Amino acid sequence: MSEPLIEVADQAGIVTLTINRPKALNALNGAVLSELDRLLDELQGREGLRAVLVTGAGEKAFVAGADIAEMRDKTPEQARRFARQALATFKRLEALPVPTVALVNGFCLGGGCELALACDWAVASDNAIFGQPEVLLGVIPGFGGTQRLPRRVGPAMALDLCTTGRKIDAAEALRIGLVNRVLAQDELPAYVAELTKQLGGNGPASVRGAKQAIHDGMDQDLESALALETSLFALCFAGDEQREGMSAFVEKRKPNF
Repeated sequence: MSEPLIEVADQAGIVTLTINRPKALNALNGAVLSELDRLLDELQGREGLRAVLVTGAGEKAFVAGADIAEMRDKTPEQARRFARQALATFKRLEALPVPTVALVNGFCLGGGCELALACDWAVASDNAIFGQPEVLLGVIPGFGGTQRLPRRVGPAMALDLCTTGRKIDAAEALRIGLVNRVLAQDELPAYVAELTKQLGGNGPASVRGAKQAIHDGMDQDLESALALETSLFALCFAGDEQREGMSAFVEKRKPNF
């Protein structure tokens, strides 16, 4: 029986998706994108889901990029369809109502960097290497890099990375805001354990509401975004989660979410 293209693990509602093509440095091809899309569709409505973590198998790569061997002979229309497939899959990841986190180990280039950008935030091991080197192959980023990267690190830095094709290490990725933190590779499991503990102790509906407020509000003017926040804040008081959380605080005990 062949190995799955994406391995799935669920720990207390924290689901880890591991791209499993280590011999190809976890490069994204059509089959991987289709499987990722299928899994994300399943997760969209999963009861008890708290967060989704995305990583790559092995120590050499998170995702080294799109599969160049598969792309090399595509026609313009085939390339358009491939890009649209990736964009639709990454949009599904981005639209999940729970926090999504990229756990980056090793190479995170091209489509891999774009996959990480589709997550809410990224944590890198100290051996991580980032970049959008598509211009070295005679193309531009096609999986959202020219749009999500400037929104994450600013247009000047995005232009720097996308037009030079240069690679940066984890320390520079942290400095420019591409990742939230950098850890030694052997510290990543402890981070996942701590994240599981943190999210498991928070109100799941309020976590989803906070993500919705930030994501939806970023595309609105400030007044509209503040009105959205007020509506979502008020909605918290319509359920049991708020009553349990505030009662636990007053009673000096841990809430039972």
